Amino acid sequence: MTTHDTTDNANHPIALWGGRFSSGPSKALAALSKSTQFDWRLADDDIAGSRAHAHALYRAGLLSEKEYADLSLALDELQKRVDDGTFAPIEEDEDEATALERGLLEIAGNELGGKLRAGRSRNDQIAALIRMFLRRSARIIAGLLLSVCDVLIKQSKNAEDAVMPGRTHMQHAQPVLLAHQLMAHVWPLIRDIQRLIDWDLRANESPYGAGALAGNTLGLNPEEVAKELGFANVCANSIDATASRDIVAEFSFIAAMIGVDISRLSEEIIIWNTQEFAFVRLDDAYSTGSSIMPQKKNPDIAELARGKAGRLIGDLTGLMATLKGLPTAYARDLQEDKEAVFDQIDTLEVLLPAFCGMVETMKFDLQRLKEQSSTGFALATDIAEWLVKHGVPFRNAHTLSGLCVKRAEEIGGDLADLTDNDFANILQGFVDEPNISELRKVLSSEGSVAARCGRGGTAFVRVKEQILEAETKVNNYYNFANSISDGIAYRSSAK
Repeated sequence: MTTHDTTDNANHPIALWGGRFSSGPSKALAALSKSTQFDWRLADDDIAGSRAHAHALYRAGLLSEKEYADLSLALDELQKRVDDGTFAPIEEDEDEATALERGLLEIAGNELGGKLRAGRSRNDQIAALIRMFLRRSARIIAGLLLSVCDVLIKQSKNAEDAVMPGRTHMQHAQPVLLAHQLMAHVWPLIRDIQRLIDWDLRANESPYGAGALAGNTLGLNPEEVAKELGFANVCANSIDATASRDIVAEFSFIAAMIGVDISRLSEEIIIWNTQEFAFVRLDDAYSTGSSIMPQKKNPDIAELARGKAGRLIGDLTGLMATLKGLPTAYARDLQEDKEAVFDQIDTLEVLLPAFCGMVETMKFDLQRLKEQSSTGFALATDIAEWLVKHGVPFRNAHTLSGLCVKRAEEIGGDLADLTDNDFANILQGFVDEPNISELRKVLSSEGSVAARCGRGGTAFVRVKEQILEAETKVNNYYNFANSISDGIAYRSSAK
Protein backbone atom coordinates (compact mmCIF):
# COMPACT_ATOMS: atom_id res chain seq x y z
CA MET A 1 0.00 0.00 0.00
CA THR A 2 1.38 3.43 -0.93
CA THR A 3 1.60 6.13 1.72
CA HIS A 4 0.70 9.61 0.43
CA ASP A 5 -1.36 11.83 2.73
CA THR A 6 -4.39 13.23 0.94
CA THR A 7 -5.84 15.35 3.72
CA ASP A 8 -5.48 19.06 4.31
CA ASN A 9 -7.12 18.99 7.73
CA ALA A 10 -6.19 16.36 10.28
CA ASN A 11 -9.53 16.78 12.03
CA HIS A 12 -11.28 15.17 9.08
CA PRO A 13 -11.12 11.57 7.87
CA ILE A 14 -7.86 10.77 6.12
CA ALA A 15 -6.66 8.24 3.60
CA LEU A 16 -3.26 6.57 3.71
CA TRP A 17 -3.09 6.46 -0.07
CA GLY A 18 -3.86 8.83 -2.92
CA GLY A 19 -2.10 11.12 -5.39
CA ARG A 20 -2.75 9.09 -8.50
CA PHE A 21 -6.48 8.83 -7.71
CA SER A 22 -8.88 11.44 -9.08
CA SER A 23 -11.56 10.67 -6.49
CA GLY A 24 -12.06 8.97 -3.17
CA PRO A 25 -13.53 5.51 -2.76
CA SER A 26 -17.20 4.93 -3.42
CA LYS A 27 -19.50 4.48 -0.44
CA ALA A 28 -19.83 0.80 -1.30
CA LEU A 29 -16.05 0.30 -1.35
CA ALA A 30 -15.62 2.26 1.87
CA ALA A 31 -18.24 0.15 3.59
CA LEU A 32 -16.61 -3.08 2.40
CA SER A 33 -13.11 -1.93 3.38
CA LYS A 34 -14.03 -0.72 6.86
CA SER A 35 -12.51 -2.82 9.65
CA THR A 36 -12.47 -0.57 12.73
CA GLN A 37 -15.43 -2.50 14.11
CA PHE A 38 -13.06 -5.35 14.90
CA ASP A 39 -9.45 -4.15 14.57
CA TRP A 40 -9.73 -1.21 16.99
CA ARG A 41 -8.67 -3.60 19.74
CA LEU A 42 -5.19 -3.41 18.20
CA ALA A 43 -4.92 0.31 19.00
CA ASP A 44 -2.66 -0.16 22.04
CA ASP A 45 -0.31 -2.39 20.07
CA ASP A 46 -0.33 0.07 17.18
CA ILE A 47 0.68 2.96 19.44
CA ALA A 48 3.41 0.83 21.04
CA GLY A 49 4.65 0.04 17.53
CA SER A 50 4.58 3.74 16.62
CA ARG A 51 6.74 4.59 19.64
CA ALA A 52 9.30 2.01 18.61
CA HIS A 53 9.16 3.17 14.99
CA ALA A 54 9.63 6.80 16.03
CA HIS A 55 12.69 5.74 17.98
CA ALA A 56 14.02 3.99 14.88
CA LEU A 57 13.50 7.14 12.79
CA TYR A 58 15.36 9.15 15.43
CA ARG A 59 18.27 6.70 15.51
CA ALA A 60 18.46 6.87 11.70
CA GLY A 61 18.68 10.67 11.82
CA LEU A 62 15.26 11.17 10.22
CA LEU A 63 13.87 12.89 13.31
CA SER A 64 15.69 15.55 15.29
CA GLU A 65 15.96 15.18 19.04
CA LYS A 66 13.18 17.74 19.53
CA GLU A 67 10.98 16.14 16.89
CA TYR A 68 11.42 12.75 18.54
CA ALA A 69 10.59 14.18 21.95
CA ASP A 70 7.53 16.02 20.64
CA LEU A 71 6.33 12.99 18.70
CA SER A 72 6.74 10.78 21.77
CA LEU A 73 4.66 13.20 23.83
CA ALA A 74 2.02 13.24 21.10
CA LEU A 75 1.86 9.45 21.13
CA ASP A 76 1.55 9.50 24.91
CA GLU A 77 -1.36 11.91 24.62
CA LEU A 78 -2.95 9.78 21.91
CA GLN A 79 -2.69 6.73 24.17
CA LYS A 80 -4.29 8.67 27.00
CA ARG A 81 -7.21 9.71 24.79
CA VAL A 82 -7.68 6.14 23.57
CA ASP A 83 -7.65 4.85 27.14
CA ASP A 84 -10.21 7.31 28.45
CA GLY A 85 -12.39 7.07 25.36
CA THR A 86 -12.09 10.67 24.25
CA PHE A 87 -10.59 9.45 20.98
CA ALA A 88 -12.23 6.66 19.01
CA PRO A 89 -12.79 5.74 15.37
CA ILE A 90 -15.36 7.64 13.37
CA GLU A 91 -17.57 6.15 10.71
CA GLU A 92 -15.29 7.30 7.90
CA ASP A 93 -12.11 5.72 9.32
CA GLU A 94 -11.08 2.76 7.20
CA ASP A 95 -9.16 0.87 9.87
CA GLU A 96 -7.48 1.38 13.24
CA ALA A 97 -4.25 2.56 11.57
CA THR A 98 -6.13 5.28 9.68
CA ALA A 99 -8.00 6.33 12.80
CA LEU A 100 -4.85 6.53 14.91
CA GLU A 101 -2.99 8.54 12.29
CA ARG A 102 -5.92 10.96 12.24
CA GLY A 103 -5.65 11.21 16.02
CA LEU A 104 -1.90 11.76 15.90
CA LEU A 105 -2.23 14.51 13.32
CA GLU A 106 -4.80 16.25 15.51
CA ILE A 107 -2.26 16.32 18.34
CA ALA A 108 1.11 16.69 16.59
CA GLY A 109 0.07 18.51 13.43
CA ASN A 110 0.40 17.42 9.84
CA GLU A 111 4.13 18.04 9.42
CA LEU A 112 5.45 16.26 12.50
CA GLY A 113 2.73 13.62 12.60
CA GLY A 114 3.22 12.93 8.91
CA LYS A 115 6.86 12.01 9.43
CA LEU A 116 5.99 8.90 11.42
CA ARG A 117 4.74 7.09 8.35
CA ALA A 118 8.17 7.01 6.69
CA GLY A 119 9.71 3.57 6.36
CA ARG A 120 6.71 1.48 7.22
CA SER A 121 3.52 0.20 5.62
CA ARG A 122 0.24 -0.97 6.98
CA ASN A 123 1.39 -4.36 5.69
CA ASP A 124 4.27 -4.79 8.13
CA GLN A 125 2.38 -2.87 10.81
CA ILE A 126 -0.62 -5.17 10.88
CA ALA A 127 1.52 -8.30 10.60
CA ALA A 128 3.41 -7.18 13.69
CA LEU A 129 0.33 -6.03 15.60
CA ILE A 130 -1.56 -9.29 15.22
CA ARG A 131 1.47 -11.19 16.51
CA MET A 132 1.76 -8.85 19.50
CA PHE A 133 -1.94 -9.23 20.29
CA LEU A 134 -1.95 -13.01 19.91
CA ARG A 135 1.19 -13.48 21.99
CA ARG A 136 -0.44 -11.56 24.82
CA SER A 137 -3.70 -13.49 24.36
CA ALA A 138 -1.81 -16.80 24.39
CA ARG A 139 -0.64 -16.01 27.90
CA ILE A 140 -4.14 -15.11 29.05
CA ILE A 141 -5.63 -18.30 27.62
CA ALA A 142 -2.79 -20.38 29.06
CA GLY A 143 -3.56 -18.92 32.49
CA LEU A 144 -7.24 -19.80 32.15
CA LEU A 145 -6.38 -23.34 31.05
CA LEU A 146 -4.01 -23.72 33.99
CA SER A 147 -6.88 -22.81 36.32
CA VAL A 148 -8.97 -25.59 34.76
CA CYS A 149 -6.05 -28.00 35.23
CA ASP A 150 -5.76 -26.91 38.86
CA VAL A 151 -9.39 -27.70 39.69
CA LEU A 152 -9.27 -31.03 37.84
CA ILE A 153 -6.17 -32.00 39.78
CA LYS A 154 -7.88 -30.94 43.01
CA GLN A 155 -10.89 -33.10 42.16
CA SER A 156 -8.52 -35.99 41.37
CA LYS A 157 -6.84 -35.66 44.76
CA ASN A 158 -10.17 -35.52 46.55
CA ALA A 159 -11.29 -38.70 44.77
CA GLU A 160 -8.39 -40.65 46.32
CA ASP A 161 -8.89 -44.36 45.54
CA ALA A 162 -12.56 -44.17 44.48
CA VAL A 163 -13.31 -46.51 41.56
CA MET A 164 -15.70 -46.03 38.66
CA PRO A 165 -16.64 -47.87 35.48
CA GLY A 166 -14.28 -47.13 32.63
CA ARG A 167 -15.82 -47.18 29.16
CA THR A 168 -14.94 -47.76 25.54
CA HIS A 169 -17.58 -47.37 22.83
CA MET A 170 -19.70 -45.99 25.73
CA GLN A 171 -19.95 -49.57 27.06
CA HIS A 172 -18.61 -50.83 30.38
CA ALA A 173 -15.01 -51.85 29.77
CA GLN A 174 -12.81 -52.03 32.89
CA PRO A 175 -12.82 -50.44 36.32
CA VAL A 176 -10.60 -47.37 36.73
CA LEU A 177 -9.99 -44.84 39.44
CA LEU A 178 -12.13 -41.72 39.21
CA ALA A 179 -8.90 -39.77 39.63
CA HIS A 180 -7.44 -41.59 36.62
CA GLN A 181 -10.47 -40.68 34.50
CA LEU A 182 -10.26 -37.01 35.54
CA MET A 183 -6.53 -36.85 34.92
CA ALA A 184 -7.15 -38.20 31.42
CA HIS A 185 -8.62 -34.75 30.74
CA VAL A 186 -5.78 -32.85 32.38
CA TRP A 187 -3.11 -34.11 30.02
CA PRO A 188 -4.75 -32.87 26.79
CA LEU A 189 -5.13 -29.43 28.38
CA ILE A 190 -1.47 -29.51 29.40
CA ARG A 191 -0.59 -30.30 25.79
CA ASP A 192 -2.72 -27.35 24.67
CA ILE A 193 -0.66 -25.12 26.98
CA GLN A 194 2.52 -26.66 25.59
CA ARG A 195 1.25 -25.88 22.10
CA LEU A 196 0.77 -22.23 23.07
CA ILE A 197 4.29 -22.08 24.49
CA ASP A 198 5.74 -23.78 21.43
CA TRP A 199 3.69 -21.53 19.12
CA ASP A 200 5.08 -18.48 20.89
CA LEU A 201 8.60 -19.47 19.85
CA ARG A 202 7.59 -19.16 16.20
CA ALA A 203 5.49 -16.03 16.74
CA ASN A 204 8.42 -14.34 18.47
CA GLU A 205 9.69 -12.69 15.27
CA SER A 206 8.93 -9.11 14.27
CA PRO A 207 7.66 -8.23 10.77
CA TYR A 208 8.42 -4.54 11.43
CA GLY A 209 10.83 -3.22 8.82
CA ALA A 210 9.46 -5.35 6.00
CA GLY A 211 7.51 -2.37 4.64
CA ALA A 212 5.01 -3.23 1.96
CA LEU A 213 7.01 -6.34 1.05
CA ALA A 214 10.66 -5.45 0.22
CA GLY A 215 12.00 -3.62 3.27
CA ASN A 216 13.01 0.07 3.32
CA THR A 217 15.87 2.27 2.14
CA LEU A 218 15.95 4.62 5.13
CA GLY A 219 18.51 2.80 7.25
CA LEU A 220 16.06 1.83 9.96
CA ASN A 221 17.12 -0.91 12.37
CA PRO A 222 14.42 -3.58 12.57
CA GLU A 223 16.33 -5.47 15.29
CA GLU A 224 16.00 -2.52 17.67
CA VAL A 225 12.30 -2.13 16.89
CA ALA A 226 11.80 -5.86 17.48
CA LYS A 227 13.54 -5.64 20.85
CA GLU A 228 11.42 -2.69 21.96
CA LEU A 229 8.24 -4.56 21.05
CA GLY A 230 9.21 -7.71 22.93
CA PHE A 231 10.31 -9.80 19.95
CA ALA A 232 13.49 -11.86 20.11
CA ASN A 233 14.10 -11.86 16.36
CA VAL A 234 13.18 -10.23 13.05
CA CYS A 235 11.50 -12.21 10.27
CA ALA A 236 14.13 -13.51 7.86
CA ASN A 237 12.18 -12.69 4.68
CA SER A 238 10.28 -9.43 4.23
CA ILE A 239 7.77 -10.93 1.78
CA ASP A 240 7.04 -13.82 4.11
CA ALA A 241 6.76 -11.38 7.02
CA THR A 242 3.90 -9.43 5.43
CA ALA A 243 2.19 -12.15 3.39
CA SER A 244 2.10 -15.23 5.63
CA ARG A 245 -0.51 -15.88 8.28
CA ASP A 246 0.42 -19.40 9.28
CA ILE A 247 1.23 -17.99 12.72
CA VAL A 248 -2.37 -16.82 12.99
CA ALA A 249 -3.71 -20.10 11.60
CA GLU A 250 -1.62 -22.12 14.05
CA PHE A 251 -2.97 -20.07 16.96
CA SER A 252 -6.46 -20.65 15.58
CA PHE A 253 -5.87 -24.40 15.50
CA ILE A 254 -4.75 -24.39 19.13
CA ALA A 255 -7.86 -22.44 20.11
CA ALA A 256 -10.04 -24.95 18.23
CA MET A 257 -8.20 -27.87 19.86
CA ILE A 258 -8.82 -26.35 23.28
CA GLY A 259 -12.50 -26.18 22.40
CA VAL A 260 -12.50 -29.84 21.39
CA ASP A 261 -10.72 -30.93 24.58
CA ILE A 262 -13.10 -28.95 26.78
CA SER A 263 -16.05 -30.31 24.79
CA ARG A 264 -15.05 -33.93 25.39
CA LEU A 265 -15.03 -33.46 29.16
CA SER A 266 -18.28 -31.52 28.88
CA GLU A 267 -19.89 -34.45 27.09
CA GLU A 268 -18.91 -36.78 29.92
CA ILE A 269 -20.23 -34.38 32.55
CA ILE A 270 -23.53 -34.10 30.68
CA ILE A 271 -23.84 -37.90 30.63
CA TRP A 272 -22.71 -38.33 34.25
CA ASN A 273 -25.27 -35.72 35.32
CA THR A 274 -28.27 -37.62 33.89
CA GLN A 275 -30.68 -39.41 36.20
CA GLU A 276 -29.72 -42.72 34.60
CA PHE A 277 -26.03 -42.29 35.44
CA ALA A 278 -26.25 -40.05 38.52
CA PHE A 279 -22.49 -39.98 38.93
CA VAL A 280 -22.17 -36.26 39.57
CA ARG A 281 -24.21 -33.35 40.91
CA LEU A 282 -23.64 -29.85 39.62
CA ASP A 283 -23.71 -26.83 41.88
CA ASP A 284 -26.79 -24.62 41.62
CA ALA A 285 -24.60 -21.61 40.77
CA TYR A 286 -23.37 -23.39 37.64
CA SER A 287 -26.69 -24.84 36.46
CA THR A 288 -29.96 -23.47 35.11
CA GLY A 289 -33.60 -24.46 35.29
CA SER A 290 -36.48 -24.73 32.87
CA SER A 291 -39.04 -22.05 32.08
CA ILE A 292 -41.81 -24.66 32.11
CA MET A 293 -40.56 -27.73 34.06
CA PRO A 294 -39.89 -26.81 37.70
CA GLN A 295 -37.90 -29.97 38.43
CA LYS A 296 -35.23 -29.39 35.80
CA LYS A 297 -31.58 -28.66 36.61
CA ASN A 298 -29.66 -28.37 33.38
CA PRO A 299 -25.89 -28.62 32.72
CA ASP A 300 -25.89 -25.47 30.59
CA ILE A 301 -22.19 -24.64 30.95
CA ALA A 302 -21.19 -28.08 29.71
CA GLU A 303 -23.69 -27.84 26.85
CA LEU A 304 -22.53 -24.36 25.89
CA ALA A 305 -18.92 -25.54 25.98
CA ARG A 306 -19.83 -28.39 23.66
CA GLY A 307 -21.61 -25.99 21.33
CA LYS A 308 -18.90 -23.36 21.30
CA ALA A 309 -16.36 -25.98 20.25
CA GLY A 310 -18.18 -26.01 16.91
CA ARG A 311 -17.87 -22.25 16.71
CA LEU A 312 -14.13 -22.42 17.41
CA ILE A 313 -13.68 -25.06 14.72
CA GLY A 314 -15.70 -22.94 12.30
CA ASP A 315 -13.43 -19.94 12.88
CA LEU A 316 -10.41 -22.08 12.05
CA THR A 317 -12.06 -23.54 8.96
CA GLY A 318 -13.00 -20.11 7.63
CA LEU A 319 -9.49 -18.77 8.17
CA MET A 320 -7.86 -21.73 6.41
CA ALA A 321 -10.23 -21.35 3.47
CA THR A 322 -9.24 -17.67 3.18
CA LEU A 323 -5.53 -18.44 3.19
CA LYS A 324 -5.43 -21.45 0.90
CA GLY A 325 -5.53 -19.66 -2.46
CA LEU A 326 -3.48 -16.51 -1.89
CA PRO A 327 -0.43 -15.69 -4.01
CA THR A 328 2.74 -14.72 -2.17
CA ALA A 329 2.88 -11.09 -0.95
CA TYR A 330 0.18 -9.06 0.74
CA ALA A 331 -3.42 -9.23 -0.46
CA ARG A 332 -6.44 -7.54 1.08
CA ASP A 333 -7.94 -10.96 1.81
CA LEU A 334 -5.64 -11.02 4.83
CA GLN A 335 -7.89 -8.52 6.54
CA GLU A 336 -10.09 -11.56 7.22
CA ASP A 337 -7.49 -13.16 9.50
CA LYS A 338 -8.38 -11.11 12.54
CA GLU A 339 -12.09 -11.64 13.14
CA ALA A 340 -11.65 -15.41 13.31
CA VAL A 341 -9.03 -15.39 16.05
CA PHE A 342 -10.61 -12.45 17.86
CA ASP A 343 -13.83 -14.44 18.07
CA GLN A 344 -11.94 -17.48 19.36
CA ILE A 345 -10.18 -15.43 22.01
CA ASP A 346 -13.42 -13.79 23.14
CA THR A 347 -15.13 -17.17 23.25
CA LEU A 348 -12.43 -18.85 25.33
CA GLU A 349 -12.07 -15.92 27.70
CA VAL A 350 -15.75 -16.14 28.65
CA LEU A 351 -16.06 -19.94 28.44
CA LEU A 352 -13.06 -21.13 30.46
CA PRO A 353 -13.82 -19.29 33.74
CA ALA A 354 -17.40 -20.60 33.75
CA PHE A 355 -16.22 -24.11 32.90
CA CYS A 356 -13.60 -23.92 35.63
CA GLY A 357 -16.22 -22.97 38.22
CA MET A 358 -18.49 -25.83 37.18
CA VAL A 359 -15.69 -28.40 37.49
CA GLU A 360 -14.47 -27.02 40.80
CA THR A 361 -17.90 -27.20 42.46
CA MET A 362 -19.33 -30.46 41.08
CA LYS A 363 -19.79 -33.34 43.55
CA PHE A 364 -19.33 -37.02 42.72
CA ASP A 365 -21.46 -39.83 44.16
CA LEU A 366 -18.56 -42.12 45.05
CA GLN A 367 -20.78 -44.93 46.33
CA ARG A 368 -22.73 -45.05 43.08
CA LEU A 369 -19.53 -45.05 41.07
CA LYS A 370 -18.22 -47.98 43.09
CA GLU A 371 -21.45 -49.93 42.70
CA GLN A 372 -21.32 -49.51 38.93
CA SER A 373 -17.59 -50.08 38.53
CA SER A 374 -17.71 -53.86 38.08
CA THR A 375 -21.09 -54.20 36.41
CA GLY A 376 -21.49 -55.01 32.74
CA PHE A 377 -18.92 -57.82 33.01
CA ALA A 378 -16.17 -55.21 33.37
CA LEU A 379 -13.87 -57.80 34.97
CA ALA A 380 -13.86 -60.20 32.02
CA THR A 381 -10.38 -59.10 30.94
CA ASP A 382 -9.10 -59.81 34.45
CA ILE A 383 -10.26 -63.42 34.13
CA ALA A 384 -8.51 -63.75 30.78
CA GLU A 385 -5.27 -62.29 32.13
CA TRP A 386 -5.47 -64.56 35.21
CA LEU A 387 -5.64 -67.53 32.86
CA VAL A 388 -2.63 -66.23 30.90
CA LYS A 389 -0.65 -66.16 34.15
CA HIS A 390 -1.52 -69.86 34.47
CA GLY A 391 -0.10 -70.68 31.07
CA VAL A 392 -3.21 -70.48 28.91
CA PRO A 393 -2.63 -68.78 25.50
CA PHE A 394 -4.50 -65.50 25.37
CA ARG A 395 -6.55 -66.62 22.36
CA ASN A 396 -7.96 -69.46 24.46
CA ALA A 397 -8.16 -67.32 27.59
CA HIS A 398 -10.23 -64.74 25.72
CA THR A 399 -12.68 -67.46 24.64
CA LEU A 400 -12.92 -68.94 28.14
CA SER A 401 -13.57 -65.56 29.69
CA GLY A 402 -16.27 -64.99 27.08
CA LEU A 403 -17.88 -68.29 28.09
CA CYS A 404 -17.90 -67.06 31.68
CA VAL A 405 -19.72 -63.93 30.52
CA LYS A 406 -22.21 -66.07 28.59
CA ARG A 407 -22.90 -68.19 31.66
CA ALA A 408 -23.41 -65.08 33.80
CA GLU A 409 -25.93 -63.79 31.28
CA GLU A 410 -27.77 -67.13 31.38
CA ILE A 411 -28.22 -66.91 35.16
CA GLY A 412 -29.07 -63.22 35.02
CA GLY A 413 -26.08 -62.20 37.12
CA ASP A 414 -22.56 -60.89 36.86
CA LEU A 415 -19.22 -62.67 36.83
CA ALA A 416 -18.94 -62.65 40.61
CA ASP A 417 -22.27 -64.53 40.77
CA LEU A 418 -20.86 -67.63 39.05
CA THR A 419 -20.48 -70.62 41.31
CA ASP A 420 -17.31 -72.62 41.81
CA ASN A 421 -18.85 -75.37 39.67
CA ASP A 422 -19.56 -72.87 36.90
CA PHE A 423 -15.89 -71.85 36.78
CA ALA A 424 -14.69 -75.44 37.07
CA ASN A 425 -16.88 -76.62 34.21
CA ILE A 426 -15.80 -73.78 31.92
CA LEU A 427 -12.08 -73.97 32.70
CA GLN A 428 -11.82 -77.75 32.79
CA GLY A 429 -8.90 -78.96 30.68
CA PHE A 430 -7.18 -75.59 30.55
CA VAL A 431 -6.19 -75.09 34.19
CA ASP A 432 -5.33 -78.04 36.40
CA GLU A 433 -7.58 -78.03 39.45
CA PRO A 434 -8.40 -74.38 39.09
CA ASN A 435 -7.98 -72.45 42.30
CA ILE A 436 -11.35 -70.76 42.33
CA SER A 437 -10.63 -68.81 45.49
CA GLU A 438 -7.55 -67.32 43.79
CA LEU A 439 -9.60 -66.49 40.71
CA ARG A 440 -12.22 -64.74 42.81
CA LYS A 441 -9.55 -62.33 44.11
CA VAL A 442 -9.41 -60.70 40.71
CA LEU A 443 -13.19 -60.36 40.55
CA SER A 444 -13.24 -57.03 42.37
CA SER A 445 -12.87 -53.51 41.12
CA GLU A 446 -10.24 -52.73 43.72
CA GLY A 447 -8.18 -55.76 42.78
CA SER A 448 -8.51 -55.05 39.08
CA VAL A 449 -7.40 -51.44 39.53
CA ALA A 450 -4.50 -52.27 41.84
CA ALA A 451 -3.15 -54.86 39.40
CA ARG A 452 -2.65 -52.26 36.66
CA CYS A 453 0.48 -50.76 38.13
CA GLY A 454 2.63 -50.03 35.07
CA ARG A 455 3.40 -46.44 34.18
CA GLY A 456 0.23 -44.76 33.00
CA GLY A 457 -1.92 -47.43 34.63
CA THR A 458 -4.89 -46.87 36.89
CA ALA A 459 -3.34 -48.29 40.08
CA PHE A 460 -3.51 -45.81 42.94
CA VAL A 461 0.26 -45.54 43.27
CA ARG A 462 0.59 -44.69 39.56
CA VAL A 463 -2.24 -42.16 39.63
CA LYS A 464 -0.58 -40.40 42.57
CA GLU A 465 2.61 -40.22 40.51
CA GLN A 466 0.87 -38.73 37.49
CA ILE A 467 -0.93 -36.16 39.63
CA LEU A 468 2.43 -35.02 41.02
CA GLU A 469 3.91 -34.96 37.52
CA ALA A 470 1.01 -32.90 36.20
CA GLU A 471 1.17 -30.51 39.15
CA THR A 472 4.84 -29.86 38.48
CA LYS A 473 4.18 -29.07 34.84
CA VAL A 474 1.23 -26.82 35.66
CA ASN A 475 3.23 -24.87 38.23
CA ASN A 476 6.08 -24.41 35.75
CA TYR A 477 3.76 -23.25 32.97
CA TYR A 478 2.47 -20.40 35.11
CA ASN A 479 5.82 -18.78 34.30
CA PHE A 480 4.69 -18.51 30.69
CA ALA A 481 1.20 -17.34 31.57
CA ASN A 482 2.58 -14.59 33.80
CA SER A 483 5.30 -13.43 31.42
CA ILE A 484 5.21 -10.20 29.40
CA SER A 485 5.53 -10.57 25.65
CA ASP A 486 5.18 -7.17 24.02
CA GLY A 487 5.53 -3.41 24.25
CA ILE A 488 3.55 -3.05 27.46
CA ALA A 489 6.45 -1.13 28.99
CA TYR A 490 5.93 1.59 26.42
CA ARG A 491 2.27 1.83 27.24
CA SER A 492 3.05 2.00 30.97
CA SER A 493 5.39 4.92 30.38
CA ALA A 494 2.51 6.81 28.76
CA LYS A 495 0.41 6.76 31.90
